[in-house]
Amino acid sequence: MKSKVVALILSIFLGELGIDRFYLGYIGTGILKLITCGGFGIWWLIDLIMIATGKLKPKDGSEYAE
Repeated sequence: MKSKVVALILSIFLGELGIDRFYLGYIGTGILKLITCGGFGIWWLIDLIMIATGKLKPKDGSEYAE
């Protein structure tokens, strides 16, 4: 289980490098996000909102650990 708090912190500070996606298990999109610098900032903001609202969950389908 992945922690939502850790995912949010990674997204806030390292989200433009795709580290949040790597943490959640999305390696392919993490690499793409790294190459595009977080989709020029837009993808980073969308991921931050999606993690905060629970729409972006770990790739293995599990819920976030509280």
